[in-house]
Amino acid sequence: MRDATHDVPALHRRSFLKYSGALGAAAALSSSLAACSSGPESTNDTDGGGGGGNGTLTAVIGYGNDGSWDPTQTASAFSMAANNHIYEGLLDTDPISREPYAALATRVPKDLSGTSWKFTLRSGATFHDGKPVTADDVVFVFDRILDPKTQTLVKGFFASWLKDVRKIDAQSVELVLKFPFPEGISRLTLAKIMPRHVFSRPGAWEDAIKGKAVGSGPYRQTAHHPKSNTTFEAFAGYNGPRRPAFRKMNWLTIVDAAPRVAKVSGASAGAQLADNIPYANIQQLKKDGMTVEGGAGMNNLFLMFNTRHKPFDDVRVRQALHYAIDTGKMVEVALKGHGRPSSSFLDEGNPGYRKAKTVYDYDPEKAERLLKAAGVKGLEIEILAVNVSWIVDCLPTIKASWDAIGVRTTLSPQETTAVFTKMDQKQDYQVVAAASNPNQFGLDADLIMHYNYGPQNLWMQYARWAGDSVAKQLFRDMDLATRQPDAEKKKLMIQDYIDVVAEQAVLYPVVHNELMTAWDPEKLSGIRAQPYPGVNLLQAKWA
Repeated sequence: MRDATHDVPALHRRSFLKYSGALGAAAALSSSLAACSSGPESTNDTDGGGGGGNGTLTAVIGYGNDGSWDPTQTASAFSMAANNHIYEGLLDTDPISREPYAALATRVPKDLSGTSWKFTLRSGATFHDGKPVTADDVVFVFDRILDPKTQTLVKGFFASWLKDVRKIDAQSVELVLKFPFPEGISRLTLAKIMPRHVFSRPGAWEDAIKGKAVGSGPYRQTAHHPKSNTTFEAFAGYNGPRRPAFRKMNWLTIVDAAPRVAKVSGASAGAQLADNIPYANIQQLKKDGMTVEGGAGMNNLFLMFNTRHKPFDDVRVRQALHYAIDTGKMVEVALKGHGRPSSSFLDEGNPGYRKAKTVYDYDPEKAERLLKAAGVKGLEIEILAVNVSWIVDCLPTIKASWDAIGVRTTLSPQETTAVFTKMDQKQDYQVVAAASNPNQFGLDADLIMHYNYGPQNLWMQYARWAGDSVAKQLFRDMDLATRQPDAEKKKLMIQDYIDVVAEQAVLYPVVHNELMTAWDPEKLSGIRAQPYPGVNLLQAKWA
């Protein structure tokens, strides 16, 4: 599998990095994006905010809504969450367990051991413009994804194992695999089925990037105001498994923490739900009667080293800097207890998790010994960091820890676009600190590891490590694991190569943390806190 960011066209790669919840980047946008009060009047319309099936559900999303809305292209936290309500895949997945369920298809295949999956489309399924969903629409989307001349984000999740998608008849399709790949069944939710008659028109994909959305899901988009809000309405023609519970929805984008929290606070709250709640606000919101819950997953602070910049080409130096970090203090002070020091690349709740052979427990004496063994003294480091609020909160602990072992450390938090512009331009740097969360795309370890590591991977280009002999063997081992048909053997193979990733510490998580969601339990039920940015309201309803 190729890396997701590698498959983003040059024009859209930076916006992918900027708006991706996988980077936590949207939280780093300019505070001017949070000025929702200057948007259209509808941003403050809660239509009574009440239940009875007639009110408007108002949600506050802590990420920008002005990223790409093209489902084949986007990693925007806001638009990915919205697209899950607007579009359907052949199969979709539960937002927490990621178990697949039949969406546009009538059933989940029982036998996943072969190289052919056949699907029949749901009878009577229509797009929001009233036109029927057909096999031609399915083939249209997968042809775009698999087209070698069309570079899309989701190609990185399909091209390694999916050979072709064929029309059987007007209501049936066949997916032909290159080799048995049961994990692919959950990835079908990433291929949202779009109407060919709409998006095959000249300029339509650019319209999709800008916010045009026409799907077959339970909610249709009714208005889109970039940097302000997006509105939805229940689709009367929907006949699928996740019936809409809200007549209307209004999702506000408020990137700055203070106004986002204020929107769901107190008796005059203008919204019933908000994601990306700062840890410092949890107790006050609970006192106000809100339910605040966290989702623990792959969300993490990682360090990425420039392996072409000495002494970071020496694995002992990279390891020393990880051992030196007081991660317990970081969890206690910066994360208010809502996180854990990493003990593997994967978080402890991942089905593929195994404690790595190399775990960077706080050990400053070992860090000093490793630096001495590497012949390094008087090291000075500038940490180039994204200015995501919780990352900025963690940086002082890193600086204090490194200063304590004689490594003079300077912090340089910047807008995410500035950080990755430097990466794209191949400018020199020493260490990058940023956030990542591949759980947007799924839970399977093969997807997560290929998202971060691979010979053509954008992250490896940034780290300048792909040509290393250890890296080359790692990538071969990763490809062998992808093709391994036995699930338990595959799991062990992935865990074994994660041990190599941990030992090398080229791009590696320092802590995994929780993402917090708050809602009014007197007005809403069925809400579940996600371990990745955004919200999913397909099983929610008025209380």
